[in-house]
Order: sequence, then structure tokens, then C-alpha cells
Amino acid sequence: MSSLFRRKHYAENTDNGQLNRVLGTWDIVFFGIAAIIGAGSFSSLGEAIFRGGPGVIVLYLICGFACAFTALCYAEFASRIPTAGSAYTYAYASFGELIAWVIGWALIMEYSFGNIYVAFSWSDYFTSFMGRIGVHIPDYFTCSYTEAKKAVLNHSTNTELINAWKSAPVIGNLRIIVDIPALVINGLITWLCYQGIKESKNFNNFFVILKLFVILLVIAVGVAYVNTGNWFPTSSIASEPSFMPNGFAGVMSAVSGVFFAYIGFDAISVLSEETKNPQKDLPKGMLISLGLCTVIYIILTLVLTGLVDYRKFDGIGDPLSFVFDKSNLNLPWMEFIVALIAIVAITTVLLVFQMGQPRIWMAMSRDGLLPRKFQEVHSKNKVPSFATVITGIVVGIPILFTDKTFVLDFTSIGTIFAFVLVCGGVLMLPPKEKIKGRFHLPYINGKLFFPLIFIGGLIFFYFYQPAFFQNLMNISDPNEGEFRLAIIVFIIVNLVLCGLAFVKNLSLIPLIGLSSCLYLLTGMSHENWFWFGLWFAIGLIIYFLYGYKNSKLNQTGNGVS
Repeated sequence: MSSLFRRKHYAENTDNGQLNRVLGTWDIVFFGIAAIIGAGSFSSLGEAIFRGGPGVIVLYLICGFACAFTALCYAEFASRIPTAGSAYTYAYASFGELIAWVIGWALIMEYSFGNIYVAFSWSDYFTSFMGRIGVHIPDYFTCSYTEAKKAVLNHSTNTELINAWKSAPVIGNLRIIVDIPALVINGLITWLCYQGIKESKNFNNFFVILKLFVILLVIAVGVAYVNTGNWFPTSSIASEPSFMPNGFAGVMSAVSGVFFAYIGFDAISVLSEETKNPQKDLPKGMLISLGLCTVIYIILTLVLTGLVDYRKFDGIGDPLSFVFDKSNLNLPWMEFIVALIAIVAITTVLLVFQMGQPRIWMAMSRDGLLPRKFQEVHSKNKVPSFATVITGIVVGIPILFTDKTFVLDFTSIGTIFAFVLVCGGVLMLPPKEKIKGRFHLPYINGKLFFPLIFIGGLIFFYFYQPAFFQNLMNISDPNEGEFRLAIIVFIIVNLVLCGLAFVKNLSLIPLIGLSSCLYLLTGMSHENWFWFGLWFAIGLIIYFLYGYKNSKLNQTGNGVS
């Protein structure tokens, strides 16, 4: 049993120096902005607003808070282990091999499935933009088969999906419904990633500038049209004006869409081997990009919910251009600009995610948990060549048969789970010598602070939301029962953490990051957990059939690499 949790010890020269170290702090910041501000603001933000109303801003604050503490934990690991692999390598150093495999498997889900969602979002904006300039793409070539079929079965009001099903050519009994733009952009991004990190960096930095410009333009133009009455619509629960019209449970139900906006900062942690000074540049770049993006998201959400009633965002995949269309502000020039730049914005997200996945596979292959082919590096381009091509295939095939909602929830739960283990992993790291010029996570003894913060916060919310706590044990409620059960589990786990903090003098910062990410998991439904469990069951089968016996640590008999 102990062999399942054997740890890998990383040294300064752990990597083989095969990749080009060309990235500085601001390159990391730009890659972070590219990954964080993209599908989250240009696509999933619409669904989040519809579920949570204006109060979804609170969820952005909660997610930003959780991610800030998680980013500090990532930064600590990055300063200790300057090698590709992100949370996978961090888990290998702290929890051991089995948990590292679990995290690696979760990251495959995060990057690959995340990019499927982003490809669908890119297709939505591209199709919309082409329509505005008079080029019509048939509906059956702009969505997936699954989306169209679900729309028909659920009697959806989405005319494009219904028309795609009705007008699609039929071969035998099979309707030919394929999202061609999504497949094409996936192929083009895979090709760009194959060309090298320097080419990808230059492409990314230019497009990020365009993306920030259009978001600032939306905010600047939108402020003049804000109707503050839209921030307090009539509540669906109490029939009175409320910042959270669907209640706090409604806000938390938007966690997948909101958290999806933040997962990008994890993607840049895989660029350690291509960063000039990873111990300094990577932590600084991660924290700067996360801070900037959180502020932008909060302001942007305030503006959008002030411009249009939150209920109108139902099923809207292009919320930034939607607020300017003829049924809302009727500013066609803004609608055109936003639709065009959104295509650029989402392209950069695809780029960063598509760069991340091959480097995870490369790290796992180096450790023997995947075949050696995945660690091949192109002699000229200096990229993990085979892994990059396979990533393109893994993203491309599911585009044919899956849909956005499933992929969004699937990606978010896997990412939050990875964040939980990263924060927990920092708690298990031994003290290190402080070296000038490197990031060091400040140690604040959580012995008393964490129990005071958690129990104090619990008491505050008890008096702030007494009705919720009075009904907490009623888990059979059809609307909030599932969320209440999750909160009960969350409270129990945190009380255990309070005890461990008191006994073992655990560090406060990773404790807060761990607790915050655990709270985000309370917004996941039982369907999310079912598919999450099934995915990991498949991963464990692969590990025990291949990874366990081929592990380099299994061959050497020790934990030193």
C-alpha cells in the first residue's frame, strides 16, 4: 500500500532542459489574462448571470478570493519545483504517486474538456459574426448533434438548434450535424502550438491587447446606459426587489460558469520549463494576472447586469454583444466590434489550454505513468510534439458528440478538485530555506486564526441568513436540499480542519485556500459528482493496468528522481 503513495523528490535540475526558456514575468501575465479572460467573460458569463442575477458578483468575489489563496499555493510549489506539470508535479512531491495520477487525470479533464467548451463558444461567436456580414453558415454545421437532439427533446425555444435538426441532411437514419467552425479552430490552434512557444507567445500578446481594449470599451460605453433598477429585480422567492433574486442557492448554482472563468491561471503554471526565472517570474505573473482579471470581471458583471434584466440572459452564449443588439441598447457598431474581438479573445484561451495539456502528458510520461512517446520533444520547434498532436485529437473528437452544458460542469468540478489538493499539498511541505529573489509563501500560524475565522464566519452567517440555517437539516427540499447537504458536509470537514490546525500549527494561507475551494464544491450537483466519479474510475483502471508497474519510482525502488 505504501508504494501507492511514494513521493518524487525534485531537484533544481529536474527537467532535461529540452524546452526553450523565453518567457518573462509580463509574458506570464499576458498568458494568464489570455486564459482567464475569454470564454468566461464572452460566453459562460451569460449563463452565470441568468442563474444568479446581479448577485452573481458575490460569487465572482468568492471565486476570486479562493483563487487568490490557491494562486499563492501554486506560487509556492512553482518556486520549489520549476518544472512542467503544474498540480500534477506538486501532488507527486507532497501526496505521492497515486494522488499525483489522480490530479494528472483531473488536469486532462480540465484542459481537454475545457477546450471543447471554448471551441464551441468560439464557433458561436464566429457564426454570429459571419451572419452579421452576410455570410450564412447552415445551422447543422454550427452545433453538435447532441445539442440539436436535446433541443428537440426538451422542446427548446432555440430556433437555430431546432432548425439544425430539421434541416440537416440525412444518411440512412443519421442526421449530419457537425460543428465545423469548432473543429477548424481546434485544428489551427493545434498547428500553432506545434510551431513553438516563441511563436505562440507573440501571437498571444498581440491578441490579449485587443481583448483588453474591447472589454474596457464595453465598460466605458455601457456605464452611460446603466439602469440601477436592474440590480434589484423582483425576487422569484419573496416577490420583492432583491440583489439575489433566486436566493443564495441560485447564486451558488452558477459556480460552474463563474469558476470556469478562473481556471486559466492554473494553465500557466505548466510553463515553468519555458520561463526564464520560474522561481520569481511565474509566481509574480500568476498573481498579477489573477488580480487584474478579478477586478475586470466584477466591473464587467456590474455593467452587464445594469444594462439588461438578468432574465434576458437565458441561453445567451454571446452576452457582451447581446447587450448591444437591437432588442436591448441597439448600438450595432458596438455589437459588431464586440463580436469581432470576441473571436480573438476566445482564440487566446484555446491557445493557452492547448499548450497546457501536452506539457502535463510530457511530465507524466517522464515519470513512466504514460508511454515514452508522450515525452518526445521536436528537435527544431522545442515542443512536446506527439503530445501536442494527441491533444488536438482528444479535443476534436468529442466536439462531434458532446454539448456545452455538460462540458462546462465537468471541467469546473475537476479543476476545483485539483485546487483542493494543491492547497492541501502545501500544508504537507517541509520548511525551506529563504533565497533572495524567489517567492516564499509567508507562514502564519493557523492554530488559533483559522478556527476563529471559520467559526466566527459561521456565527455571522447564522445571524445574517437565519432562515437558511433553521432549515439546514431539511435536505429533502427539491430546490435547496442538495445544496444544504453539501453545506453540512462542508461544515463537518472544516471543523476537522480546525482541529488539525490547532494540533499541528498548520499554515493559515493554504488552510483558507483549501476551505474556500471546498466551499465552491458545494455548488456542484449530484450529476456533476456522478460523472466526476466515473471519470476517475476510468483513470484508476488505466493507472493500475499501466502506470503502477511502469512508474520510474517502481523501477528504482525509491522516491528520488
